[in-house]
Parts: sequence; C-alpha cells; structure tokens
Amino acid sequence: MTCGGCAKKVTGHVSEIAGVTDVQADVAAGTITVLSENPLDTAEVRAVVQRAGYQLVD
Repeated sequence: MTCGGCAKKVTGHVSEIAGVTDVQADVAAGTITVLSENPLDTAEVRAVVQRAGYQLVD
C-alpha cells in the first residue's frame, strides 16, 4: 500500500470477511491490523488481499 486509496481498498475487502470487527491500515508501514470475533483463516485473508491487488506478507 502506498496511499490512502490503497488502504481503503484493502481494508474494505478485508472487512467483508465473516467475523471481522475492525481493520486498521498503516500506509507508512504498509500493514493492516485485523480484529475479529474468532481466529481467521490465513488462507482466506491472503486470498482476499490478493483479490484486492496486493500481497500478504507474514
């Protein structure tokens, strides 16, 4: 992510995952923080981030 538009795109997609309660993006660090009701499936999060046009690095 390099701009606020990028962050909005990624957070919008990730926030649609079932159980996600909050998504915060840090453009400067290139990270997102995801809060959820239950543990998330990393593969699902990775797929959603990739569909948004980005790569999940863990």
